[in-house]
Amino acid sequence: MSKLLVYPVILHPEDTGYTVEVPDITGGFTQGEDLTNALEMASDMIGLMLEDTTNYPKPSKLESIHVADNDIKTIVAIDMDDYRRNNSKTIRKTVTVPEYLVKMGKEKNLNFSTVLTKALKTELNL
Repeated sequence: MSKLLVYPVILHPEDTGYTVEVPDITGGFTQGEDLTNALEMASDMIGLMLEDTTNYPKPSKLESIHVADNDIKTIVAIDMDDYRRNNSKTIRKTVTVPEYLVKMGKEKNLNFSTVLTKALKTELNL
């Protein structure tokens, strides 16, 4: 089951591109060279700002967002599960396993990080 987040964004036209504001994300500012790039950057910024939490800020209603005459308000959607899969950072984790499994794994030239990652994904139904 994916976690789709939808947030309103405000696009502020600049001489070259757009400044993007995501009012519901603290520090939620980015920029883009054109409209498409600005929306892609907004989605990426939301993912980056929220990747380490599952307590997501409640999105404002688009109707409640007020903008200046030349600004654009719209929404950006991001699937956080998909974002984490495609933008995952790795961390070092010390684990304890039976010695005989380590010996057998080394004999087979197994990459223990890869094996653990696959096992966790299977266990978590990812």
